[in-house]
Order: sequence, then structure tokens, then C-alpha cells
Amino acid sequence: MTKPKVIIGLSGGVDSAVAAYLLKQQGYDVIGVTLRTWQSDDGEESRCCEIDDARETARIIGIPYYVFNCISDFKCKVIKPFIDDYINGMTPNPCVICNREIKWERLLYYAKLLEADFVATGHYASVIKLDNGRYTVKKAEHAEKDQTYMLYRLSQEQLSKTLMPLGGYSKKEVRETAGNIGLGVASKPDSQEICFVTSGDYADFIEKHSDSVPAQGNFVDEQGRILGKHKGIIHYTVGQRKGLGIALGKPAYIKKIDADKNEIVLSTSDDQGCSRMICKNLNFTGMEEPAIHDEFRCHVKVRYRHPGQTATLEMTDADTLSVTFDAPVKLAAPGQSAVFYDENDCLLGGGIIIEVI
Repeated sequence: MTKPKVIIGLSGGVDSAVAAYLLKQQGYDVIGVTLRTWQSDDGEESRCCEIDDARETARIIGIPYYVFNCISDFKCKVIKPFIDDYINGMTPNPCVICNREIKWERLLYYAKLLEADFVATGHYASVIKLDNGRYTVKKAEHAEKDQTYMLYRLSQEQLSKTLMPLGGYSKKEVRETAGNIGLGVASKPDSQEICFVTSGDYADFIEKHSDSVPAQGNFVDEQGRILGKHKGIIHYTVGQRKGLGIALGKPAYIKKIDADKNEIVLSTSDDQGCSRMICKNLNFTGMEEPAIHDEFRCHVKVRYRHPGQTATLEMTDADTLSVTFDAPVKLAAPGQSAVFYDENDCLLGGGIIIEVI
């Protein structure tokens, strides 16, 4: 009997390495693929495409390995929107765009060329098919590593052909497995930054890759009174408290970034919460897209580390969703994603936050 064939994205890290090993142990015919998405001017690779480590992983596991160049697509579909969003006062999360538009699109393309049945990744999550016939992603069993927040934009077609073998594993178990089979990446540290901003300095990256960086502007209070000068809106995010570079005599945080006026609104209130937000660029996984004026209840995460809060959601037009929280939610920023979950920790969908009220 022919083994089912799967292409797995190898980043050069421990998670995708162990995922590849587990799939081979489960009887799949595994092919390792690295998508080269970014390389800096000095030759430094993105943390998502460290080719030497990925190639060595494939050698130890004993699977074929290929590298495919996606730099041009990545620059157009991920980096340019990332820069544009920061310039427009947003706080983007490029990983959610990259997963659908680059990683899965390309993996499935190469899977077709290589006559593979599935694609796979080392994400901590599980793909499941619900009773309603739709595919979705369920949270990892170990909540501290759950990565479903980054996966809500995947299409039904993409999910139907995806394997995620790490959904039931802890990071400790993954590292132990890697060590037991002699993988050099077993103790490799996790990346904590956006993969293509290798220095961790977003503003510096934007200044190097854009000709239209906003100039200095004013800090203002909630009544519009000028408080001082900021060094350019790309250096700040909504909710930020530290590194503001201004002394007001009491703690302050960024409540709003107004790109049109080149102003940053500061608040000294103890309350950083919002009760409502508006989302666009919606994608639904575990449920059909609601009709206009339909309402539904669910848990909503507004950032990767947010535990989620209950809310009532209403479709207000064909691609706009109003989210009203039962209790105020903190640190919600335009440009980030609001991601929706059912009572079983399965993705219902999500969208980009465009307004916080």
C-alpha cells in the first residue's frame, strides 16, 4: 500500500523538526521544504527560514529536502503591508497574513507539484472537522504554547489538507523528543520577534525600507492639548506605557495614534479598557459567515497572549463586524487581530481591528 505523502515546512527550528519526525513515525512519506522568505542586506536569514539547520534536520530524520524562493512574494504580500500599517498608525501582526498568503499557499502549490496528499507545520494546534462539515483549528492541549491565534485566516481548502502533529505536545516534550533522536536544534531558543525584523527594532526596519516615514509630531492629551513632541508614530503602539520619552508627572499610556494629524493621544487614566471594537477583513473557519445583522456569542482574543473574553458579535455589513465585550478589554490596538473561539476552544474566525471604542 502506498504511504500518504506529506510536505512539511521546515523553518530550522525544533518544532517543525519534531513534527517531521512524528509524521514519519506515523507512516507518512515525508518531504521537508523550506520557504526562503527573507534575507537581510548582510545575509542574515529570517528565523522562519534558517536553511542550514533545516537541511541538517532533514538529513538526521532521513527525508528529502528542498528550498524554494518566496522572497519576492513575501516582500509584496507581507513586508509592504506591515510597513504601510505602521506608517498609518496601526500595529500589524504580519504572521497571520503570511500563514495564509505565503506559507500555506506555497506549500500547497509545491505539494501539488510533488504529488503530495497533505501539507504540515509545527504549530501547536490541531486541525479538526466539525459536525457542521467545516474544518477549523482547535487550541493546543498546553495553553502556554497555543498558536491558533495566528491561524484564523486559513481557508477551508487549506485546512482540509493540513496536518498539525504537535497539538497534544508540550514544549518540554518536543525538546526531549528532539534530543532523544539527536537533533542539533533540540536546545535552540525560540524566536520572540517578527521573523524578518532580526534586530527586534521595528522602527529601524521601517526607516531602512521606506521612503515615506512620518516625521516628528505632537503628543496631545484627550482634550487635544499639546503635551510635547514624539519622534514619529512608527516608534509607538496603542497601549504603550514605557519609552514614551515624555514626563507628565504621573504614569501615562498611548490611547490613540492619529496618523492623519500625526498626533499621539496620551491618557493618564487608570482604565485602559475598551468595551467595543470594529473589525474588517473577516475570515470564518468553524462557522459560516453570518448574515448582515446576525448576532452570536463567543470568546474573543485581541492579541496573541490575551486569554480571551466573552463578547456579543454582530455583522453590520458584508465585511464589518461589531464586537461588544461583557467587560472592558485592555490593550486592544488597531491593526491587530480579534480572533473568535467557541466553547470548545475551536476557531470560529477572526478579523483585523480597525477601530477601538
